[in-house]
Amino acid sequence: MSLSDAARAVRENAYAPYSKFKVGAALKTGSGAVYVGCNVENVAYPEGTCAEAGAIAAMVAAGETSFVEVAVIADSPSPVPPCGGCRQKLTEFAERGARITMLTTKGIAQEMSVEDLLPGAFDASHMDES
Repeated sequence: MSLSDAARAVRENAYAPYSKFKVGAALKTGSGAVYVGCNVENVAYPEGTCAEAGAIAAMVAAGETSFVEVAVIADSPSPVPPCGGCRQKLTEFAERGARITMLTTKGIAQEMSVEDLLPGAFDASHMDES
């Protein structure tokens, strides 16, 4: 199963009774393992979980801490980029040169590097003491 197919499949499990906007994400690590996540809403909207965050949590729970590729899919007229918080989360765990493919359920795709997704990202080097 391709990474895009894994994201498409897990999207069907999304819990989105309020927005009706289901999102699926799949990460591939350097070991070749694939971890998936879908959005999980809550009636208190800010308390939900994004698909990307769910896939990252599954990866970390399995003992891995970096990925080389990610696919995100939603039913939208154009590919939907991750929200700001997920851009930061993806940046935290992306290996250098990691790619993101954003897809629609109708097959439109946009690909870029994670670095291009969040230019000027805050990272651990900003916390180094001078």
